[in-house]
Amino acid sequence: MKILLADDHALFKEGLRNLLTARGIEVVGMAQDGLEALAQSRTLHPDVVLMDIQMPHCNGLEATRLIKTEMPEIKIVMLTTSANDEDLFEAIKSGASGYLLKSLDAEKFFELLAGVSQGEAAISPDMATRILKEFAQPTQKAKGTVAADDDPDRLTERQTEVLQRVVQGLSYKEIAASLFITERTVKYHMQEILQKLHLQNRSQVIAYAVRTGLVSNKND
Repeated sequence: MKILLADDHALFKEGLRNLLTARGIEVVGMAQDGLEALAQSRTLHPDVVLMDIQMPHCNGLEATRLIKTEMPEIKIVMLTTSANDEDLFEAIKSGASGYLLKSLDAEKFFELLAGVSQGEAAISPDMATRILKEFAQPTQKAKGTVAADDDPDRLTERQTEVLQRVVQGLSYKEIAASLFITERTVKYHMQEILQKLHLQNRSQVIAYAVRTGLVSNKND
């Protein structure tokens, strides 16, 4: 995994680079603001950008939108001190594949980061709950109904089962065990779901599914 670090705090950034390198993860570059992160993404083509939010010139949220628009294959994980719901929701809407707080312990950080390369969202359970509650707010649509363009019949029964468990916050391994299928099959279904719903990552799938009523949030 090739990682680009984007943070305006030099000491934190240097420490994070050393931590990642010690775990055998390649740090291909370090940016001090969003514009530099965009420029380095163009030249270095990292697999993942670990992006701070509060940075000068161009903040991490704007940089995320710019990078995802131009290079959608690059995964971006916000790594920040901000626990504000507004920043969390905006990051996910902008295409971020994860949202982690800098207060996270190292082992949990690496566990969630490893999941990103497997297509999983690097979001702690409490953050996932906030996302679900935000997008489960009443809309102009009647509860449990979906517009014609969002026809749930586009998904197979098995895909809907997988999607329900994704919304519940289960890992691909846990989903596979609950449905008595292989983890590879779960990943295949997720790719099909993303393609059918025209979405980019697991976080957007969760938001879409709850917002449209495609599946229910059984965690509430």
